[in-house]
Amino acid sequence: MRAKLKVIGHALATLLALAMTFGGAQAAEEIITLKTRPEVTLPYLLTQDQGVSPRWVAVLFAGGAGAINLRRRDDGALVRSENFVIRTRALFVKAGIATAAVDSPSDTQGMNDIFRQGEKHAADIALVVADLRMRFPQAKIALIGTSRGTVSAAYNALALGSTIDAVVLTSSVFNASRAGSGVSQLDFSKIQAPLLFVHHREDGCNVCPYNGAARWSERFPLISVSGGLPPQTGPCDPLSAHGYFGREAETVNAISLWITGQPYAAEIK
Repeated sequence: MRAKLKVIGHALATLLALAMTFGGAQAAEEIITLKTRPEVTLPYLLTQDQGVSPRWVAVLFAGGAGAINLRRRDDGALVRSENFVIRTRALFVKAGIATAAVDSPSDTQGMNDIFRQGEKHAADIALVVADLRMRFPQAKIALIGTSRGTVSAAYNALALGSTIDAVVLTSSVFNASRAGSGVSQLDFSKIQAPLLFVHHREDGCNVCPYNGAARWSERFPLISVSGGLPPQTGPCDPLSAHGYFGREAETVNAISLWITGQPYAAEIK
């Protein structure tokens, strides 16, 4: 029991350390709400270093149903999420990449695969990208998704074509299931932007096998991650190998280096 508490304490300390990096990066956060379709609004959380004009902005897509419930809480927090790309947004900011974490639109209770693959989602994200380009005219745009968020990142990259400058798919849903087809039917070669796969070798989620990413590694770059902390959630949940638990900083650093065109680690151990 004492050992288990020690592990949990270590895990919480790791998450706290990630949160504290906001202070070092002088990050500011703001909820931006766009009217994207008739009677439909879409909020996103803009996180940026106030003292830096970013060269890149990453649009972040969470897994699951994609709803991150953006709102101002009594303690001032705008979002609470254990999802990999959401909980590590401060690390991207520290690397000089502003982030826009997308919530689900007002006409859905969450985003299933059919919605993520469809025209309404593409229209919403096109307006998010346009808004970001207006705010940061000098910046390039990357789409980053994790787990079912890779469906959004990949299909929107396909739909938006040359308006997107880079795509990163982490813990991709390669296998179809009752929950949806994931990216199992997508021809990645049709995505115009440079594409990076990121996957944990020990990902235990049955719809997100590492060998799915390995199959594409001859055509696209792949960052392979190993090790980390003992899981605190199920194999398809974020505080496990599926969410790079205990390897967050190294993984985000490698992704950031790839996005910005610098040498990066293809193996994280």
